[in-house]
Amino acid sequence: MEQRVLDVLNGAVDLHVHPGPSPFPRRISIKEAAEQAAGVGFKAILVKSHHHSMLTDIAAIESSYGALPIPVLGGVALNNYVGGVNPVAVELAANRGGRIVWFPTISSNQHICAHSDELRFPVTDHTLDVGSNIQVLDDSGKLKNVVYEVLDLIKENDMILSTGHMSPVEVTAVLYAAKAAGIGRLLVNHPNFVIEADEALVQEWISLGAVVEHSLCMYDDRSTFCNWELDELIRLIRLLGAENTILGSDLGQKNNPLPVEGYDRIITGLLDAGFSKLELRKMTVDNTSRLAGL
Repeated sequence: MEQRVLDVLNGAVDLHVHPGPSPFPRRISIKEAAEQAAGVGFKAILVKSHHHSMLTDIAAIESSYGALPIPVLGGVALNNYVGGVNPVAVELAANRGGRIVWFPTISSNQHICAHSDELRFPVTDHTLDVGSNIQVLDDSGKLKNVVYEVLDLIKENDMILSTGHMSPVEVTAVLYAAKAAGIGRLLVNHPNFVIEADEALVQEWISLGAVVEHSLCMYDDRSTFCNWELDELIRLIRLLGAENTILGSDLGQKNNPLPVEGYDRIITGLLDAGFSKLELRKMTVDNTSRLAGL
């Protein structure tokens, strides 16, 4: 890794790492992900499973090996495997030190309807029922009462609210309710992947206080995911503004680059494209640290 890339990543936080254990085949463990990130200067990482809260996994590793080289944060994704939009699961995650709540990802109606070979999304190592589509709106188009219970818990525990893989209409409804509730840590994941949000709507989400995350794996041609050219990431950053953007690896899957390799490839490309170290640190260090409360 070149020194100019190391300069950008000194103190960075990756809020989207996918280590094992997981029903989706993974390339690295939580411990390995932390060690690799620490080795290139990261301040912390946040690990994600679509199927279970990884907070107990983090605790088990620390109990077995002692303190990890950098803080490893976690949270809970509100998919069918934890009971869907389940306040009890959120309360447990908060009690265990969770820093983020992802609204439905792989169990969202949007994800299930969009899932196809074209997306090249991972498949589980054994057949696993995805369950019923989760929707946060009732038949009249209003947020379900249970969503407000979850929002109250996120606010009370000062957690990050991620909008997951929901439809644009659902994301909009949740963000307006979150803003009204006074939630200050709002995150929209990869709006052009699965969610397929109109860019004017993404700018509306930003006006509500949301930060937009772009997944590096989707601009790294070594990744097994569907890919866009780096020029598309450059265009989106310029359109939305570095001050409203974060970069997360979204890596750790089997047969994909390691998270730190994804950062190396994409940060190098963005530097070559004319982005300043200051702009890149805003997206990898400043904005991510603010969201994580670090």
